[in-house]
Amino acid sequence: MAGTSHTAPGDRDGGMSPDPATEAFLAHRNLLFTVAYEMLGSAADSEDVLQETWLRWAGVDFDAVRDQRAYLVRITTRQALGRLRTLGRRKESYVGPWLPEPLLTSPDVAEDVELADSVSMAMLLVLETLGPTERAVFVLREVFDLDYDEIADAVGKSPAAVRQIAHRARAHVAARRPREVVSPAETRDAFEAFQRAVETGELQRLLDILAPDVVLLTDGGGIKQAALVPVVGAVKVAPVLGRVAPTRSLEPAQVNGYPALIVRLDGEIDTVLALRIDGGLVTGLYAVRNPEKLSHMKRETALHR
Repeated sequence: MAGTSHTAPGDRDGGMSPDPATEAFLAHRNLLFTVAYEMLGSAADSEDVLQETWLRWAGVDFDAVRDQRAYLVRITTRQALGRLRTLGRRKESYVGPWLPEPLLTSPDVAEDVELADSVSMAMLLVLETLGPTERAVFVLREVFDLDYDEIADAVGKSPAAVRQIAHRARAHVAARRPREVVSPAETRDAFEAFQRAVETGELQRLLDILAPDVVLLTDGGGIKQAALVPVVGAVKVAPVLGRVAPTRSLEPAQVNGYPALIVRLDGEIDTVLALRIDGGLVTGLYAVRNPEKLSHMKRETALHR
C-alpha cells in the first residue's frame, strides 16, 4: 500500500471511518508510545518516533502482516534505537543533571504496579545506565513480555544474543533498583507526610521523612535555576525543600504512575517534584524545572502495555 492512501493518525476525514492500517495503528498507539517513552525518557521524542513509525507503517503491504502488534513494536523499537543514540550525544552537552520528561498519568497506570514501576522516574534513571540495545531488550522482554525471536527482529540480533543481552541487562537493573516492594498504602502515607513537611517548611519534619542519604536531582536544562550536581544527604536537602512553600503552591498529582508534587508559581507550573520512597522514607527526589520538559503535565498521557 502506498503511504498516501492512509489518513494520518488522529485526523478526521469528513466523518469517514479510517482504513484498516490506520485503525491498527490507532489501536496500538498507546502501547507504541509507552515502548518509545521507556526507551527514551522523553515524551517529545517519543511522539516523533510514533510519527516516524506511522510513516513506515503506512507504506507496508498491510495484507502481508501476520501480527500487527509485533510488526508495529518492531518499527517503533528500531526508530527509538536510532533516536536513543542521538539523545545520548545531546545529553553529553546537557547543563546539569538530565531527568526524564515527567508525564501526568491516570490512576489506572498506578493500579498496574509493574507498569508504574517501569515508567517511574527512579526506574527510568536506572535504564539510562544501560546501553541502547540493552535498554531495548530489557524493556521489550521485562515490561512487554515479547519473546526472544520478536525482540531479535526488532534489535537486529540473533535470539541467542538477545538472551545473553537480556540476562546482563536484568542483572544490571536488579543491582540498582529498590530491593523491597513498597505497598501503595506505605507510599501514600510517606508522600502525605512529605507534602505536609514541605508545606510547613519545618526542618525537623523534613528530616523525619527524608532518608539520611537522600539524593535530590534538579533538572533546569540551563534555562531555570537548578543545582548542577546532585544534592546528597538529608541535612543538605531539607533546607532546599524548606524554601519551596512560602512563594509557591503545591498540588499533589500522579506523575509516571506515582504520587508527586506539582509546584506552581503565579499559577504556572514551575517544578514537577517526583519521589522515590523506600522503607517509609524518601530516598530520591527528582525536580524537573526545565520548561521544555513540562508540556505533557497539562493533560493525562495514556500508557499501556
